[in-house]
Amino acid sequence: MLDPKKVEDIARQIGSIIPPQLKQFADELEGKVKQVLQAKLSELDFVSREEFDVQRQVLLRTREKVEAMEQQLAALLAEKTQDFSKNALPSSDQE
Repeated sequence: MLDPKKVEDIARQIGSIIPPQLKQFADELEGKVKQVLQAKLSELDFVSREEFDVQRQVLLRTREKVEAMEQQLAALLAEKTQDFSKNALPSSDQE
Protein backbone atom coordinates (compact mmCIF):
# COMPACT_ATOMS: atom_id res chain seq x y z
CA MET A 1 0.00 0.00 0.00
CA LEU A 2 1.18 3.52 -0.73
CA ASP A 3 2.33 5.68 2.11
CA PRO A 4 -0.48 8.05 3.23
CA LYS A 5 2.04 10.92 3.16
CA LYS A 6 2.62 10.32 -0.55
CA VAL A 7 -1.13 10.38 -1.20
CA GLU A 8 -1.33 13.60 0.78
CA ASP A 9 1.54 15.10 -1.25
CA ILE A 10 -0.17 14.18 -4.53
CA ALA A 11 -3.43 15.73 -3.35
CA ARG A 12 -1.57 18.87 -2.21
CA GLN A 13 0.22 19.18 -5.56
CA ILE A 14 -3.06 18.91 -7.45
CA GLY A 15 -4.61 21.47 -5.11
CA SER A 16 -1.66 23.85 -5.51
CA ILE A 17 -2.24 24.34 -9.24
CA ILE A 18 -5.64 25.96 -8.52
CA PRO A 19 -5.56 29.80 -8.80
CA PRO A 20 -5.43 31.70 -5.45
CA GLN A 21 -8.92 33.20 -5.89
CA LEU A 22 -10.29 29.69 -5.72
CA LYS A 23 -8.33 28.77 -2.56
CA GLN A 24 -11.36 27.65 -0.53
CA PHE A 25 -12.48 25.51 -3.42
CA ALA A 26 -8.91 24.23 -3.75
CA ASP A 27 -8.86 23.19 -0.08
CA GLU A 28 -12.11 21.28 -0.53
CA LEU A 29 -10.84 19.81 -3.78
CA GLU A 30 -7.63 18.68 -2.09
CA GLY A 31 -9.62 16.85 0.56
CA LYS A 32 -11.84 15.20 -2.03
CA VAL A 33 -8.91 14.23 -4.23
CA LYS A 34 -7.18 12.74 -1.20
CA GLN A 35 -10.27 10.68 -0.34
CA VAL A 36 -10.70 9.46 -3.92
CA LEU A 37 -7.01 8.60 -4.27
CA GLN A 38 -6.97 6.65 -1.03
CA ALA A 39 -10.17 4.79 -1.96
CA LYS A 40 -8.97 3.88 -5.46
CA LEU A 41 -5.43 2.98 -4.41
CA SER A 42 -6.74 0.74 -1.64
CA GLU A 43 -8.64 -1.23 -4.29
CA LEU A 44 -5.40 -2.02 -6.10
CA ASP A 45 -3.25 -4.96 -5.11
CA PHE A 46 -0.03 -3.18 -4.16
CA VAL A 47 2.81 -4.51 -2.06
CA SER A 48 5.49 -2.46 -0.43
CA ARG A 49 8.96 -2.33 -1.94
CA GLU A 50 10.26 -4.15 1.13
CA GLU A 51 7.79 -7.02 0.66
CA PHE A 52 8.64 -7.15 -3.05
CA ASP A 53 12.37 -7.40 -2.27
CA VAL A 54 11.76 -10.14 0.31
CA GLN A 55 9.68 -12.17 -2.14
CA ARG A 56 12.31 -11.68 -4.84
CA GLN A 57 14.98 -13.14 -2.55
CA VAL A 58 12.72 -16.08 -1.68
CA LEU A 59 12.19 -16.72 -5.39
CA LEU A 60 15.94 -16.61 -6.10
CA ARG A 61 16.70 -19.09 -3.30
CA THR A 62 13.91 -21.37 -4.48
CA ARG A 63 15.20 -21.24 -8.05
CA GLU A 64 18.70 -22.19 -6.84
CA LYS A 65 17.30 -25.15 -4.90
CA VAL A 66 15.27 -26.34 -7.91
CA GLU A 67 18.34 -26.15 -10.16
CA ALA A 68 20.39 -28.15 -7.62
CA MET A 69 17.65 -30.77 -7.37
CA GLU A 70 17.44 -31.00 -11.17
CA GLN A 71 21.17 -31.70 -11.28
CA GLN A 72 20.85 -34.36 -8.58
CA LEU A 73 17.96 -35.98 -10.42
CA ALA A 74 19.88 -36.00 -13.70
CA ALA A 75 22.86 -37.64 -11.97
CA LEU A 76 20.64 -40.29 -10.35
CA LEU A 77 18.90 -41.02 -13.64
CA ALA A 78 22.23 -41.33 -15.42
CA GLU A 79 23.47 -43.69 -12.72
CA LYS A 80 20.31 -45.82 -12.87
CA THR A 81 20.42 -45.93 -16.67
CA GLN A 82 24.04 -47.03 -16.53
CA ASP A 83 23.23 -49.72 -13.94
CA PHE A 84 20.28 -50.92 -16.01
CA SER A 85 22.43 -51.15 -19.12
CA LYS A 86 25.04 -53.21 -17.32
CA ASN A 87 22.53 -55.62 -15.75
CA ALA A 88 19.91 -55.91 -18.48
CA LEU A 89 22.04 -56.93 -21.42
CA PRO A 90 23.75 -60.28 -21.12
CA SER A 91 27.34 -60.23 -22.17
CA SER A 92 28.69 -62.69 -24.71
CA ASP A 93 30.74 -64.32 -21.92
CA GLN A 94 27.62 -65.49 -20.08
CA GLU A 95 26.13 -67.45 -22.97
